[in-house]
Amino acid sequence: MLYLQTYIKLKLEFIMFTVLDRLIVKDLLRTFFSVLLILVVIIVSQNFLKTLKMAANGIILNDVVANLLGLRILLSSSEFMVPSAFVAVLMVIGRMYRDQEMSALSSAGVGVFRIYNSVFKAMIPVILLSVWMALFVSPWATGEAMRIIHYEKQMAGIRGVSEGRFTEYGKGNLIFYTEKITADNKMQDVFVQDKRGEKIGIITSDEAELREIKEGLFIVFLNGKRTEGVPGELGYVFETFSEYAMRIEDAVGEQKVTLHGMSSERLILSNEIEKISELFRRLFVPIGMFLLTLMAVPLAQISPRGGVYGNLLTAFLIYFSFSNFQKISLSWMVKQEIPVWLGFSGIYLLSFLVIIFLLIRLYGVSWVVLRFTRRSV
Repeated sequence: MLYLQTYIKLKLEFIMFTVLDRLIVKDLLRTFFSVLLILVVIIVSQNFLKTLKMAANGIILNDVVANLLGLRILLSSSEFMVPSAFVAVLMVIGRMYRDQEMSALSSAGVGVFRIYNSVFKAMIPVILLSVWMALFVSPWATGEAMRIIHYEKQMAGIRGVSEGRFTEYGKGNLIFYTEKITADNKMQDVFVQDKRGEKIGIITSDEAELREIKEGLFIVFLNGKRTEGVPGELGYVFETFSEYAMRIEDAVGEQKVTLHGMSSERLILSNEIEKISELFRRLFVPIGMFLLTLMAVPLAQISPRGGVYGNLLTAFLIYFSFSNFQKISLSWMVKQEIPVWLGFSGIYLLSFLVIIFLLIRLYGVSWVVLRFTRRSV
């Protein structure tokens, strides 16, 4: 009966918003999004310069620069949600200690678990958002950015085609010449040399145009002749055609789907260790945010005289250690130097030990044991 009453009390405390909850939630969300915005702007601005350089070199069109910028913002937002949450909690709770608000709350009977209650009322929606960002938005944005860049690289050579000039692309495997380009982008009097291994194909046609269909992007030649064979050998093929299509991917290569661009559904259904590792990397975002939020509350209380920024150096060291150890664990797991369960849970078990150590350092062993056995102090 006592446990039931305690459970109902805790449930009501979590659901109801008090003055303390509104104070912490408002400040925490504002700080979280401010830190996230700063980190995203810094990283995206660096990558934006590379995108502008690609546009200046003619690799991509100016029209897609904004699309790539938006996709990069989504990727960076997902990537930096974890450190933003960690720093935000540390700054908000640290400020409350500096302004003696925590001392007043403690004298009113507000303990660390009541602070956790208020903090997670703000962070649980953010953690749920991070699940959606890490498992669905980030892979889609990665794949979309790669698709745009691949398509633009395909079109780079075609865009370089000009009247009365030989154009080479695809590492010399394709040489293109057109006598004239009309206002509707149709090419007239076209000559193409296509090299595939030892075979060389020659195409001449009256007209040619670009067509994008379900299978990809094609150059379609109209009313022409085609010759194919190995120089110096017999067995040449001669043919005439009214319409002949050449897939551009054959000249510049097919688009490769990387692990970062794969959907989470494919990773879940796969038994390959590399894909399992990628799935674990994505799960690191929401799980890492939860654990570092737990860690930030007692960490902010260690040195209240240091002010809001007193523990930021320690926080950055903890986060970089946390992030690097997670990457190392996944690398060892892929190399089969450690079992899969340890590669996934090792960093989280270590984080729990750090959280318990911080609580013991603040309140002592007896307090931690009593709290975790659901007994009142």
